[in-house]
Amino acid sequence: MSIKAALHAHLADHDLDARVATLIAQAARVPGLADRLTRAGMDPDEVRGVADLASLPVLPKDAVIAQQAEDPPFGGLLAPGARVARVFQSPGPLYEPQLVGEDYWRWGQVFTDLGVGPDDTVLNCFGYHLSPAGAMMEAGAQATGATVLPGGIGNQDLQVRAIADLGVSAYCGLPSYLKVLVERFDELALPRDRWRLARAMVTAEPLPDSLRELLTERVPTVRMAYGTGETGLLAYERGDGHGLALAEGVLVQVCDPSGVPVEDETEGEVVVTVLRPEYPLVRFGTGDRSGWMTAPDGSLRLRGVLGRTGAAVKVKGMFLHPSQAVTVMSGIDGVEDYRFVVGREDHVDTLRCEIVPATSGDPTTLTEQVAQRVRDGLRFRADVVAVTHLTPGDGPLLDVRDWD
Repeated sequence: MSIKAALHAHLADHDLDARVATLIAQAARVPGLADRLTRAGMDPDEVRGVADLASLPVLPKDAVIAQQAEDPPFGGLLAPGARVARVFQSPGPLYEPQLVGEDYWRWGQVFTDLGVGPDDTVLNCFGYHLSPAGAMMEAGAQATGATVLPGGIGNQDLQVRAIADLGVSAYCGLPSYLKVLVERFDELALPRDRWRLARAMVTAEPLPDSLRELLTERVPTVRMAYGTGETGLLAYERGDGHGLALAEGVLVQVCDPSGVPVEDETEGEVVVTVLRPEYPLVRFGTGDRSGWMTAPDGSLRLRGVLGRTGAAVKVKGMFLHPSQAVTVMSGIDGVEDYRFVVGREDHVDTLRCEIVPATSGDPTTLTEQVAQRVRDGLRFRADVVAVTHLTPGDGPLLDVRDWD
């Protein structure tokens, strides 16, 4: 089946034309969306389906940040009377409301497909502080009836002991962090018969074949999923080796630079419309690049995340934008020049901050000051090293990772 035919079949099978029309009709009263529709010259009553959305310009993340700064806290995108259970903060800052309701971010779909259920204990190794990932995954796992161990990031010794003591059977987190836990379990010489972790849902960073092979030696089923902090789950592996199946509750498009949806194998930006009128993110530009493919049964699949359309990079599952680096480093006395270098060693991301001191002498105090500034401002730990000069033109953020 051609990509175009698979796209139209997907729209029909999931009744997306009718659901989009209903969404716009219900959400047109939300000020932020109403303003976008007016500026695009669109009448909500004339939106009959997915094709009609193409007239609405893509809403990039930076535009949402600007809207929130101008009309706090949510940029006029929250419907009157909507009940907010939690608020999260992503770099920008961008504030993301979680509305009241079970499995609001829809991650339960991937856990269910993975086979997680009431008999499982899931170790959740995403952060619970400010960023939404930890709470997203917890809600998704709980939607299956599973027990959740809120591991977060760090405390590896405690986490691997809990894996042994509690019979942890499933994991969600970064693929690189799962590798770290496997290695730490062995380093502590914990009994191998108490390693019962059999399933893992990994996301937020690439899963190269070499890392997948290492992980499946100890965790038989490892599947990749894809989502964002703003939109929740978007797609996930089904275990058949054919791309990412699209999630329910959301319209995913791949668009060219002008915002027009593509209907072939051409790569483009992943653009998302979440089908919830209380907080209508319509034609939201994720900044991720992907493309379409079909499975042997003809179903529509994403080819995975193939890169970024903008300048931001993802480090250890969190975005880092050049403008954040500039903000953090501005005004530090004694630093003549700097750059952040993102690398990867043994399947784990590394972050190094190279600084050129303004004066000669012992740079120890200066490097310690910069390291603390980076921890506080970026929520990253970076190795800070003093150098004599930097290559002109590299900019404040250099990504040297090779995913091959």
